[in-house]
Amino acid sequence: MESAIIRDATAWNDALRSLPYPHILQSWEWGAFKTRHGWSAEHWVLDRSGVPRAAALTLKRQVARFPLGLLYVPKGPAVDGLDVEGWDAVLSHLERLARGRRAMFVKIDPDVDCANAAVIDLLLSRGWQPSTEQIQFRNTMTLDLAQTEDALLAQMKSKWRYNIRLAGRRGVSVEPAALEDLPSLYEMYRETSVRDGFVIRPYAYYRDAWGSFIEVGLAQPFIARVGEQSVAMVIVFRFGDQAWYLYGASIDQHREKMPNHLLQWHAICWAKAMGCTVYDFWGAPEELVESDSMWGVYRFKQGFGARLVQHIGAYDFVCSRFWYWVYSAVMPRMLSLMRRRYWVRVESIAF
Repeated sequence: MESAIIRDATAWNDALRSLPYPHILQSWEWGAFKTRHGWSAEHWVLDRSGVPRAAALTLKRQVARFPLGLLYVPKGPAVDGLDVEGWDAVLSHLERLARGRRAMFVKIDPDVDCANAAVIDLLLSRGWQPSTEQIQFRNTMTLDLAQTEDALLAQMKSKWRYNIRLAGRRGVSVEPAALEDLPSLYEMYRETSVRDGFVIRPYAYYRDAWGSFIEVGLAQPFIARVGEQSVAMVIVFRFGDQAWYLYGASIDQHREKMPNHLLQWHAICWAKAMGCTVYDFWGAPEELVESDSMWGVYRFKQGFGARLVQHIGAYDFVCSRFWYWVYSAVMPRMLSLMRRRYWVRVESIAF
């Protein structure tokens, strides 16, 4: 099997789309975005007789104060889950690449079903190990869009259909947003982060993350309003035949009017109109227990008829045991201590 770097955006995206389950985080646009924020990107295709068998957008970053960098293949590599030969070839390639690029380790987190024993056994036999650091969600919720809108509504929980209608009756309207709306979207996102207790990046980062995909037609934001007031938003990305609900936010006012139900319905209908057959709600609990912090989010997504999809999660191939231990065990403790002692926000050292 031959490997080659692809340096053309169209050629890369076409090759990626020809493989099963091409992910937006493996797209050319995602690699270009990350290069503007501290990473370098390489686009590798492995093929046989000109037919792609695997693809891997590989991001590299040098970690401050570390002599070695790290490699990351976000939501990849893209390989048919049943193609064990293809998996063996792409893992071998990534192992060589990590050594050649002086990386302490390479991380992958492909959308491979957790029941795929063949891929898991291959990873373990080649020396890959389950990672203690999940960058993306291991599990998610997906909705089958290859059915009519009436069928989609019929499979929802009755309370969800009621809330969609209720939002309209209570004066909620939903409209597509544009680039000029990004500052107000970010303000809602910032308010949500304060309320729900998660750290976000400065506006410039999201202006790039959202705007660069909107500009090429691979993302669409929607705003829910009550009168002139913006009360909630979602941003949906698409690539190939799949759509992802990657960002959402809301303010405290008018939550009883159920704007998020109507927003999701508009986003789902948009994805279907764009030819997508899968709507990925992006994220689900690690375990289906009510004590999980994502239990409420899970129930909300489940109400739309989405099904739980469990993946194998992140795996690491370690090239330097010592620096990998420092990175994964020592540095997180130091950052935690700094947060507690100085009450400052300390960013992740790499991702």
